[in-house]
Amino acid sequence: MDYADVIIVGAGHGGAQAATALRQQGLTGRILMIGREPEIPYERPPLSKEYLAREKTFDRICIRPAQFWKDKAIEMRLGAEVVSLDPAAHSVTLDDGSQLTYGNLIWAAGGDPRRLSCSGADLDGVHTVRTKQDADCLMASLDAGAKRAVVIGGGYIGLEAAAVLTKFDVHVTLLEALPRVLARVAGEPLSEFFQAAHRAHGVVLRANARIDSILGANGHVTGVKMSDGEIVPADIVIVGIGINPCVEPLLTAGAAGANGVNVDEFCRTSLPNVYAIGDCAAHANAFADNAVIRLESVQNANDMAITAAGGICGHPSPYSSTPWFWSNQYDLRLQTVGLSIGHDQALVRGDPATRSFSVVYLKDGRVIALDCVNRVKDYVQGKKLVEARAHVSSEKLLNFELSLKDAWGA
Repeated sequence: MDYADVIIVGAGHGGAQAATALRQQGLTGRILMIGREPEIPYERPPLSKEYLAREKTFDRICIRPAQFWKDKAIEMRLGAEVVSLDPAAHSVTLDDGSQLTYGNLIWAAGGDPRRLSCSGADLDGVHTVRTKQDADCLMASLDAGAKRAVVIGGGYIGLEAAAVLTKFDVHVTLLEALPRVLARVAGEPLSEFFQAAHRAHGVVLRANARIDSILGANGHVTGVKMSDGEIVPADIVIVGIGINPCVEPLLTAGAAGANGVNVDEFCRTSLPNVYAIGDCAAHANAFADNAVIRLESVQNANDMAITAAGGICGHPSPYSSTPWFWSNQYDLRLQTVGLSIGHDQALVRGDPATRSFSVVYLKDGRVIALDCVNRVKDYVQGKKLVEARAHVSSEKLLNFELSLKDAWGA
């Protein structure tokens, strides 16, 4: 049976970083990366930003050029999927029936976009934005003349896609089921700012929106029917309502987990010699008061990959990275550091009307997170406050003339 010292399941950010880190940390054995898509590893965030906006071509979002993987002797089996795992035999079975054995396994399979459960969800013209193919299909719809879009979901993917679509003179209606956009990840001040920004660019943004079904004719979407019977016309529908972690083979094989697969501080699952990293890995996070969570971010995927590689190469170090995220919408650069989960205060530092401000989140008087809009200095200095769980008075934090560094040291 075909053997690799390390098999990496998933060829996204986490898988690519894991392979690279293994070589950097001294592994000389065979590394095999298995990816469902036909492309070599590429960056995901630009799919709803620069790639969708046609500001970057695919070669510019590849994580590394093709030659890099050859030079590092990192093998890839692309267009293939692991469908089952035998932890006792240290083997995996692929969708073509072939079997491979491993010394160690790194599961970096990420997640699949959640689909709508209502009727019409499978009509042509209903899109997600998770893969290059997804983005290419959406761009093809625009090239075919689509001029009315309904975006379902007011998270980062939905907002970013809406911002890009306005650049193509598409009429955009954004539907969010919760009372405000970004409700799960940010405080009200940031939600209100981005809602106003999108409306100023012509987006029809509706919160507390309830969808009944997706309507179509001749197999193609024509509109979205709301629960009150109203029909919102649409040539295309973009669904951005989160992901489902791809962990079924692990859980079926006996790995502990529910919403994702559980890992310890070294990214080890409960199965022997099996690690999990990235979007699908549920871990106790110090920045969430050790609550077990999944983090869907490039930072988390990359840093977990380094942790897993260290364990395999014989110098384990626990995962303890500071969470950070970013989003580009119109001329707005949002940078987030820390996790605002459970905050009891959200202080607005600066004036949102200037389009340069920060929201500082506190819990029990200590800084736990910041959302910084066009405010790089606050983001850089705020990271240190988050890591220290710094106690800074509200008066100093609100003093926009005082740097966060000086506010903490004053």
